Amino acid sequence: MTDFNGQVAIVTGAASGIGQAAAMKLARAGAIVLATDIDTSGVKETAAMIVSDGGKCETHEQDVANEETWDAVFEKGAALGKISTLVNNAGVAVAGPIEDLSLEDWQRQMAINVDSVFLGTRAAIRAMKETGGGSIINISSVAGLQGSMGLSAYCASKGSVRLFSKAAAVEAAKLGYNIRVNSVHPGIIETPIWQKSITGVTHTIKDENQLNLLTGGVGVGANAIDAAAFGSMVAPLGRAGHPDEVGDLILFLASPASAYMTGQEFVIDGGMTAGG
Repeated sequence: MTDFNGQVAIVTGAASGIGQAAAMKLARAGAIVLATDIDTSGVKETAAMIVSDGGKCETHEQDVANEETWDAVFEKGAALGKISTLVNNAGVAVAGPIEDLSLEDWQRQMAINVDSVFLGTRAAIRAMKETGGGSIINISSVAGLQGSMGLSAYCASKGSVRLFSKAAAVEAAKLGYNIRVNSVHPGIIETPIWQKSITGVTHTIKDENQLNLLTGGVGVGANAIDAAAFGSMVAPLGRAGHPDEVGDLILFLASPASAYMTGQEFVIDGGMTAGG
């Protein structure tokens, strides 16, 4: 296992799902994790899990779309040690037909999924260039690689993350900062995003045909889209992915084992995009 020697890893959206899994993987590898989320109770649970597992974790309440919070997060991180990793994971999914999507919904999607990645990457570059470099891992989606019915705003936001990461990687490399920037593109992963974001909007869609198209025919149950059923339908491997599997990829990209990898997109989708 890679030893991070007490280096600091900042993980946003760490209260649950992929963010929580990444935080735990990094902590087990020796990193001091600074876990942030707007969900304060959830992120404290993540920290408690890490500490009970023998790791080190501090928390910070963060609205990732707020510029000022990034200064506070990086100040706190620097006080803990050398910041070597940033995982820009926080995000939401706003779903619905384009004709029914409000400008407010569109702007909220961009603020949380795109503005936050810019703000986090900028803060990380400013910090890491002074301390010898590091790894920035921006969580995109397979929706950043291809279009999806009812997910125009989400696709646009995740596509932005993909190309911004490439541009940031080239810039950091050419400036000699020793900072790597890569994007991760999960497919259908069993995380709370299916309950928190997508479901909240799909419940407003009354047209059954539109709803079936949006959810791949799985539809929406009493409380949520069934990610496991959805994944079994669309992934050639026949199942949804697990947050820990994405966490393993994030750990690899944070480690020296991926030292010659930058500006790349890493797809983890059970073969979902392999068929074109």
